[in-house]
Amino acid sequence: MDHSNAGRPRARRKTQGRGGSLEAATEEEGRKAIRYSEFYGGKVATVPKVPISSLSDFGIWYTPGVAAVSRAIAKSPDLSFEYTNRSNTIAILTDGTRVLGLGDVGAEAAMPVMEGKALIYKYLGGVDAIPIPIRVSTEEEFVQTAEALEPAFGGINLEDISSPKCFDILDRLRRRMHIPVWHDDQQGTAGVVLAGLINALELTGRTLEESEIVFLGTGAANVATSRLLVEAGARPERMVLLDSRGALWAGREDAGELRRTNRWKYELATKTNGRDVRGGLKEALRGADVLIAASKPGPRMIRKADVRAMNRRAVVFLLANPTPEMWPDEARAAGAEVVATGRSDFPNQVNNSLLFPSLFRGVLDVRARKISDGMTIAAARELASFAREKGLRRDSIMPTMVDWDVFPRVAAAVGEEAQREGLARRTIGREEILHRAKTVVEESRQVAQVLVENGLILSPPRE
Repeated sequence: MDHSNAGRPRARRKTQGRGGSLEAATEEEGRKAIRYSEFYGGKVATVPKVPISSLSDFGIWYTPGVAAVSRAIAKSPDLSFEYTNRSNTIAILTDGTRVLGLGDVGAEAAMPVMEGKALIYKYLGGVDAIPIPIRVSTEEEFVQTAEALEPAFGGINLEDISSPKCFDILDRLRRRMHIPVWHDDQQGTAGVVLAGLINALELTGRTLEESEIVFLGTGAANVATSRLLVEAGARPERMVLLDSRGALWAGREDAGELRRTNRWKYELATKTNGRDVRGGLKEALRGADVLIAASKPGPRMIRKADVRAMNRRAVVFLLANPTPEMWPDEARAAGAEVVATGRSDFPNQVNNSLLFPSLFRGVLDVRARKISDGMTIAAARELASFAREKGLRRDSIMPTMVDWDVFPRVAAAVGEEAQREGLARRTIGREEILHRAKTVVEESRQVAQVLVENGLILSPPRE
């Protein structure tokens, strides 16, 4: 993603975390990931769903019995959702052009990340997700590949595609495909940010409609987030977006170039920045209530002096991975009331993993044709509601990945909204969606536990 040039180099800062400094802890996690990846040879595998007790069983599951199933589906293609695992299977599709904070590392190097995504889908959502990195050179090739895969899947999760082409690919596929297409870097990030922001604003006595919001970075995450916040009630004139050239505004000297090369960003330039901010992050944060940073990994992208210029009880989201744009304790020391990051080793993790497994659980269970902004907002509000029921504190504005009950609830909220908007193939009551989601997710975790207990999933190698 693009970023503001407000950050200034400083002496390397040591912050104590697990096993020493946070930098050292991050390096240690990477070392383990290499060793474990070699040991396990990947993170996911397929397992049978049906019993096999003798050779005769193959006559049912394969030939000749399977021909009857194929004939039935040929007459009514939607039966593929009933008679095959298409109803619970999605593709995680990437070209590897914008992987994490690594950039364009290629399709093969994207595979470990896609496998990790598939693991989370299964463990937290009971969704069978197939990692598919593809080698394509144009947007049209990408779109054609995705369309060709439609008969095999109940949905598509686009992942790690560079901006701005990710916007066009998503828009085209949402129009042309008859299964839901979701870009997690856009919609997933936007949804979890909205959930966290709803609660952070409640804690600090603000409303979404009246808050002055600054976005550092104008890549896929923040462009999508700013658009979703407007759909949820935020006022675009109270937003300021910053890229590497500073604040966006309609009269900026590169506006014509933006109009040609990135119409999504240009549209935001024409609708936001009612304060008429010029310059960079320092100028934008004066009088701001909220900072949502989704730019380059830090930790020295944002200065404490800039955060001090914000209004009292400011809200600061530092979402760059693996290292946030500044350390959270620095943001708090500079006066921020609520601070969130994308990491699990800090309070208030605002991470897509809280949203995408349960959202697709609900989408698949009602056989949705697409994922609307309304469905994403419904998911965000359910996440926020769950955290409020637990009790909001400045260091607890979101559920965590071990709050198992939140995932079926989000699935039910999404399924209900899909039906309300007329986007579902199936009509199911909320309690039925909730029950199914709980059952499928619990079964997924139980299968993993049984495999561990029986030595079919080995313990990690000793250090």
